[in-house]
Amino acid sequence: MTEWYYADGQERQGPLMAEDLRQRFQRGEISLTTLVWREGYGAWKPVSEAVEELQLQNLTSATENLGSGFDLRGDYTAIDNGTAPLPGTGGGTYSPYSAPGATGSYGATVVSGGEVVYAGFWKRYAAYFLDSIVVGIINIPVSLIFNLIGAASGNETLAVALSLVAMLGGFVIGIGYYAGFHASRGGATLGKMAVGIKVVRSDGERITFMRGVGRYFGFILSSLTLFIGFIMAAFTERKQALHDMLCDTLVVDKWAFTENAEFQERGLGTVTIVILVISGILTVISIGLVIAMFGVIASSMS
Repeated sequence: MTEWYYADGQERQGPLMAEDLRQRFQRGEISLTTLVWREGYGAWKPVSEAVEELQLQNLTSATENLGSGFDLRGDYTAIDNGTAPLPGTGGGTYSPYSAPGATGSYGATVVSGGEVVYAGFWKRYAAYFLDSIVVGIINIPVSLIFNLIGAASGNETLAVALSLVAMLGGFVIGIGYYAGFHASRGGATLGKMAVGIKVVRSDGERITFMRGVGRYFGFILSSLTLFIGFIMAAFTERKQALHDMLCDTLVVDKWAFTENAEFQERGLGTVTIVILVISGILTVISIGLVIAMFGVIASSMS
C-alpha cells in the first residue's frame, strides 16, 4: 500500500494511507495547498496536483472547507490544462523539505525498492519476433536496391562491393533500431512496447545509446553460442540473457521501477499469446514448405 506524508507547518506528518488523507481533507485539516509526498515523487507537491490520485474530486463535501463557490473539479481541470499556478509560484507550494525520491537520468524518475516483474523468455521472444519483422521491412528494400544495382551494372567487382554495402547497411540499421529504441525514454523497441516490457540498467535507470550499441553486439554473441545466450533468460534469477549480464541490463515490465509498480503484469498477456500463436503457425508453415521443396527435388532426381 502507498504511504503518504503531508507538511503541517515545519513538521512532517505520516505515514498515512490515502483514505486517511481523504478524511483529513474532508475535515478541513488539509487543503489543496497542503504539501504531500509519497515514494516515487521527486519533490513535495501540493494536494492540488494529486487530486485524481487521491480521488478527492469525488468528495462533494470537501468544497465546504474551501469557501463557497469553490469547485474542486474545476480546479483539477485547471491543473490538467495548465492554467493553475505552477509549484513554487505561490499559494503555499514552496517547501523546505527535500523528498527522498530518486531522480534518474534524462529526467525520468526511478522508484527503487518496489517489486520488479522481470520479462521471461517467451515475452522476450514475442517482442523479438515483432522487431525482426520491423527491421526486415526496412532492410529488405535497402538490400534489394543495392544488389539489383550491382547485378545490373554487369561489373562483378562493383556487384560484390554493393552487396557488402547492403550487408553493412543492414548491420547499421539493426544497431540504430535496437540501440536507439532501448536508449529512448520508454526503453523499448516497437516489439517490446507491444508486449509491455522495457530494457533498463540493473538499478532501473535508463540505458545510454552506447550501452545499447554494446548490448546489440552482446546480442550477436548470444546468437553465436548456439542460442544458449538467449535460453539463459529462462533460467537465470533475474531473467537475464547473456547480453544482459555483459551489459548490466534487465528486461522488465514497463511499469517496473515506477510509482505504478502495482500495474505490472505477471502473466504472458493477450498480445504476447497472440504473437506466439502467429509465430508458431508461421514456423509450421515454413517447415512444411521446406519439406515439400525437398520432396519435389527428390522426385525430380529419381
